[in-house]
Amino acid sequence: MRLSKRSAAFWFALGTCCTCLTGCATSGGESRSPSPILTSPATPAPPAAVAPPASTPPPASTVQPPAVAADPVVPVIVVPDSAPPPVVQPSSPPPVRDLWQRIRLGFKMPDLDTRLAEDRTRWYASQPDYFARMTQRSSRYLFHIVEEIERRGMPTELALLPFVESAFVPEAFSSAKAAGLWQFIPSTGRNYALEQNMWKDERRDVVESTRAALDYLQKLYDMFGDWHLALASYNWGEGAVSRAIATNRRAGKTTRYTDLRMPNETQFYVPKLQAVKN
Repeated sequence: MRLSKRSAAFWFALGTCCTCLTGCATSGGESRSPSPILTSPATPAPPAAVAPPASTPPPASTVQPPAVAADPVVPVIVVPDSAPPPVVQPSSPPPVRDLWQRIRLGFKMPDLDTRLAEDRTRWYASQPDYFARMTQRSSRYLFHIVEEIERRGMPTELALLPFVESAFVPEAFSSAKAAGLWQFIPSTGRNYALEQNMWKDERRDVVESTRAALDYLQKLYDMFGDWHLALASYNWGEGAVSRAIATNRRAGKTTRYTDLRMPNETQFYVPKLQAVKN
């Protein structure tokens, strides 16, 4: 292809210029290394923040909270209109700690209002030292006697009978060979299973003689239906009292205790008990 004159001149001039530029670039003596690029020294990276160790949660307490009792289920009772109202039982009274008060609350015998009872009451009142000694001796045995009487449902006046019989001396022995607190004669003691031999005499045993005396007194009351007659029989004998009652009946007389003819000792026997009660 043929170039025009103008195009040839252009390309010739361009080649000449390139040659000159190349020489200028290489002629300057020592060649220079390109200037290094300055960079700021690397700042060390701050150490990574170490996360604190996760706190271990405290162990769960082994103490269980107190159980809350569920409300009791109260059954609903439907009472028909025709049902009678409920009977409320009275609460039992608190026990009486004073033994003498217990004895007074258990009195059941009718009072004996006679001249002899008044006479014996005045006599005991005039002997405070003697009565105090009897009371002191009774403190050893009276509680057991009252317990037995209450258990049997008998009058507590009977707990005072050893004041009359023996002055509360367990070793008491009479001219009629009666022995112990309750003054059993040998035959009556054997009838109520009180053992008597050369080694032992249960008439002087407080527990056994009290059991026998209350058994005997209950039998006498069942026989006569009157405590004054039962006491007279305890002193005089049930056979003697029965005969005295029969005598009064034949004579058309009443058969109360105060109407019977009795020996002098028996006449004073029940009044003495009434005096101690007073």
